[in-house]
Formats: sequence, C-alpha cells, structure tokens
Amino acid sequence: MTHTTEPPEPTGPAKRTRPDHAGRAVPAVRLGPRAVVALSLITLIGIAVFGWPLLADANSGLAHARDAPWLFAALLPLLVGVVIATIADDGMDAKAVAMLGVLAAVGAALRPLGAGTAGLEPMFFLMVLSGRVLGPGFGFVLGSVTMFASALLTGGVGPWMPFQMLAMGWFTMGAGLLPGPHRLRGRAECALLALYGALASFAYGTVMNLQGWTFIGGLSSGISFHPGDPLHDNLIRFFAYCAATSLGWDLGRAALTVVLTLTLGTTLLKALRRATRRAAFEAQVTFED
Repeated sequence: MTHTTEPPEPTGPAKRTRPDHAGRAVPAVRLGPRAVVALSLITLIGIAVFGWPLLADANSGLAHARDAPWLFAALLPLLVGVVIATIADDGMDAKAVAMLGVLAAVGAALRPLGAGTAGLEPMFFLMVLSGRVLGPGFGFVLGSVTMFASALLTGGVGPWMPFQMLAMGWFTMGAGLLPGPHRLRGRAECALLALYGALASFAYGTVMNLQGWTFIGGLSSGISFHPGDPLHDNLIRFFAYCAATSLGWDLGRAALTVVLTLTLGTTLLKALRRATRRAAFEAQVTFED
C-alpha cells in the first residue's frame, strides 16, 4: 500500500518575492474595471461641471443661477472621494499609501514656494514625473490629495478647491497615460514630459478659469460671463478673460515646469523608479521553512 504525505504547511517567516518585470517598475495601482468606470464617469461629470457656463441653455434655470458654482463645489468632493475610494479598493496596499503620503506631503510643501510669484509652482513638475512613473490611477489620487493638502496648508480652502482637486487629478493622471512608459528613457523622455507639462499647465489654467469666470459678472462687461448668450459670444469673452487675467501665470507655470523637467527630470525619474522597484507593489507573499 502506498502512503502519500501532504506537503508541509508553511511555517517559516513570510517572504515577499518580486514579480518578474524585467527590472521595470510596475504601477503602484492597477486600475480594475470598476476604477476605470469611476474615472470615466468623474471625467464626464467634471467636463459638465467645468463647462456648464458654455453648455447651459438660455431657457434653463441653471444658466441664470448664481449659486450653481456653489452647488458644484459641494458635489465635486463627494464624487472625487468615491473615485479615490474605488481606486484604493482595487489594489492600493499599505506601501502605495505610504508613497502617496510622502509625495503628497512634498507636493503640498512645494506649492507655497512660488505662490504669488507669476504662477511659479514647482509642484507641477513633481506631479508630472510622479504620474509618469506610478501610473494614471495613482496619479489621479496623488493630484487630488496633494491639492487638498496644499489648500489646508496655505489656507486656500474655498469653493474653488474641489475644482482644483479634480483638475490636478486630471493633470497628474495624464502624465501616466503618455506613451512609451517602458521604452522611452533619457533625454527623449524628459523632452516628452516637458512638452506635456507645458501644454497641461496652460490647460490647467484654462480649465480653472471656467470655474472663476462665472463669479465676475458685472465687473467687466467686455470679458464677463453673460448667462444665456450664444456660445460663440461667450467663448470670445472667455478667451479674452483668460488673456487678461491668467496668461502670465500660465506662462510662468509652464516655463518653470519645462526648466525643472529638463534639468532635474532624469535624476528624479531614476529615484522614483528605484523606489517603486524596491517597494515591489505586485510582490507575492511566500513562506519559507
């Protein structure tokens, strides 16, 4: 009679083994189907929330509601919170949370350094590189949390803060969606990130202008929002408003992001990738005798 023995139960200390990714760093958060759906929904809702002055019909009550921005400001934190919770539930472990805390703290500390000086905000440079290395899911969470923390740090809490959180989440997520994350390296990658940082800096300022534009009604008829006017007329006023109020800030933000990316980008990218490899976000737990 043959006697079979069961394999011994793992009793030794737990050990994490790194997955085989050919030495490449893996994203801190893998986006599951629910997270992708949540991000898609918050993006569509965000477009409507930011663009309502241009999208609202003249006969709708929304077009003439002065409290619409406040309603959206109350709604956005709930939506962003749901998306962040969904992404975290899909696979953000303790190591990813720790890295999120460190990068968000650094980003929040960097933002006040250039506050009030021609839009010079070094935080954007860090967000671009972090999103590139850690992926779009982590990037969205990092951008939103960093903007929230910096608002608390600088006292910039107001109806604009939820809009800033969503816009910065998009900004950082976009860097994680750029092509060639495992192939493009060196100067070519820094050039790509610098170009993205410049364009996204202008996009961020333009999107945020849509939030603030509706508050200046009556201050300047030439560039203020006229509820219910044709889209073409309001667009002309909006771009005039951007040129008159924020173009200089956007130029400063874009220029600083490009300079920092081209000068410090390679070093910081290597440091971030080394940290993600050592963190081994997708490591499996095994046991040894």
